[in-house]
Amino acid sequence: MITWHRLVVGSPEQLADAIAEWYVAGAVDGFNLMPDVFPSGLELFVDHVIPILRDRGLFRREYTETTLRGHLGLRRVPDRRAAVASRAG
Repeated sequence: MITWHRLVVGSPEQLADAIAEWYVAGAVDGFNLMPDVFPSGLELFVDHVIPILRDRGLFRREYTETTLRGHLGLRRVPDRRAAVASRAG
């Protein structure tokens, strides 16, 4: 069987080690998770691996912005409807 993605199986510490290794080396800027069972596999990952990554400073504890644009450092786009309404009124 050929797989076109990296498969990592192990303890929470081993998973965190594998993620950290790739991230610190600059080999990735994010991951797509494929838990073996959904939703329990995802819940286990969040409950056990994410805290390890947070303790290592590799996963945020909270978001600093509230929108995708904000997370990407992009300025807010003016609402065109408000501009049209102000010209009409």
